Amino acid sequence: MSLWQQRERARVTLSKETGYVLKPHGAHLRVALAFPNTYWVGMSNLGFQTVYRLFNDQRNVVCERVFLPPKQELAELVASKTPLVTLESQSMVNEFDAIAFSVSFEWDYVNVLTLLRLAGVPCYAADRTSRHPLVVIGGAVTFVNPEPLAPFADVIAAGEGEVLVPTLGRAFFEASDRRDLLRLLAPERGFYIPSFYEPQYASDGRLSGYRVSPDTNAPVPVRKAALKTTEAVDPPATGIFTPDTEFGSRFLIEVVRGCANLCRFCWAGYNYLPVRAFPTDRILQLAENARAYANRVGLVSIALCDHPDIERILARLHEMGYAISPASLRLDDITEPIVRLLRASGERTITIAPETGSDRLRRVINKTVTNDEILDRAELIFASGLENLKLYYMIGLPTETDDDLVAMRDLTLQLRECMLKYAKPRGTVGRIIGSVNPLIPKPGTAYQWLPMEDDASIDRKIKRLRGLMAGIDNVYFNIKSERHSYYQALLSLGDRRVAPTIVAAERNGQNWRAAVAETGLDADFYIFRDRTHDAVLPWDIIDGGMKAAFFHSEYDKGLREEWTLPPKRQQENAKLLPMIG
Repeated sequence: MSLWQQRERARVTLSKETGYVLKPHGAHLRVALAFPNTYWVGMSNLGFQTVYRLFNDQRNVVCERVFLPPKQELAELVASKTPLVTLESQSMVNEFDAIAFSVSFEWDYVNVLTLLRLAGVPCYAADRTSRHPLVVIGGAVTFVNPEPLAPFADVIAAGEGEVLVPTLGRAFFEASDRRDLLRLLAPERGFYIPSFYEPQYASDGRLSGYRVSPDTNAPVPVRKAALKTTEAVDPPATGIFTPDTEFGSRFLIEVVRGCANLCRFCWAGYNYLPVRAFPTDRILQLAENARAYANRVGLVSIALCDHPDIERILARLHEMGYAISPASLRLDDITEPIVRLLRASGERTITIAPETGSDRLRRVINKTVTNDEILDRAELIFASGLENLKLYYMIGLPTETDDDLVAMRDLTLQLRECMLKYAKPRGTVGRIIGSVNPLIPKPGTAYQWLPMEDDASIDRKIKRLRGLMAGIDNVYFNIKSERHSYYQALLSLGDRRVAPTIVAAERNGQNWRAAVAETGLDADFYIFRDRTHDAVLPWDIIDGGMKAAFFHSEYDKGLREEWTLPPKRQQENAKLLPMIG
């Protein structure tokens, strides 16, 4: 593929878009904002679109996008060694001052390296000079555990973009050179400079701490950057509309950030605290502005009903003529007015996350709902005319037994009966679709010290669950394999020593088994080892705001099958309090 062909494809892509920003370069700071997956996926990512807006809102910053090319185009670029160009001006990526990656998923780590290689930029930060763009890696994964990516980054931006982007822009213009820039960023909240920290390891391979370069003012740990309040900022929302995305021209908007439920396995619940609602009037104004380009709105949140004005927001969106699609709903999000509005807007499916079919196991993981409540909400859902239900389940949870797997089947059957009760009179039967994932003990949660359940045990549970769910009409289950979760766990729980394996996987077409063998990495050391007695965990380099003592306490309460009830649930569940002590 020639440079001309690549630029022509970029111009065709832009011709289908509404809302992109094109600025003259001049004396501006030039940022190539990279999403390490395809345009189809990346343009449906709300965080990516938000960072694009935040950069371009700064008068002296030019931000242009770059994506992983589709498979055939990628092969052509590699074969022809054609330099990668940005979308807006079709300029070569390696001519920009910075390449800023927005990384949301562990599986995209290899794509970070592919994009650097296509841009002609060395993968390892240690191999770069001042002639290369500064490589900044941010996104959700970086403030959970940035260490597997740390050797590839000049800067890790850990936290929320609304805080990080303006700080990065200021430092660029104040700095005299790259070393000075890194020194300026190091003491700023949310900026982790990996080259300023040298990991120290004990004789048994465990991480024992970090040696900090002198005269850098680099803190240990680095405090995550977060908005104290959302009152003065716009909610993240779709700014560029194009038909060539995973969600088409749907308007996505974040209505509330954070979740107070504190499920013990959920890194997002802990890491996005405190709960902060975005201004109602601004949400509605942005939705009004977008109505010319979109007829569906996707409401992004972990806990929709934690927004105090959610019913007003839904009613007004319905009046605007939007079809409304919320993300996965907590059970306390499912109220009669909300379900009625969703159904009136044309929605046919609701997604909930029971996680398990057992009340006992939900107390272990602090999922503060019961089967009775789930079935009561299902009655409301199906009675309203909604036809389909999507369910998120997990296996491999602490204290899980075969009885819990049977309970998952039984709850699903009860939900199916509820669906049929309302579907048969209408003559249209919907579907129940279950998604089952093995638990990966995530950093920054109450389970961060736990080993993942071994492959053989997970495989037995998968086979058992498939047998339990087989042959049930109108019920469809997708169960992730233990091998898929194994390598995801390696990327979630690893430290800097995992980086060469990521390089090998990028080079060999993502054959992770071969990459682990080639680099001699003991993957089991990261995945199946109990970390209870580790003095330091790799992700401790980022202070997410929660204390280890709290996580230990939560884990112990889980083993005692005790809930930690969020304030809004304590009164509702008063009858259950004697049970949990």
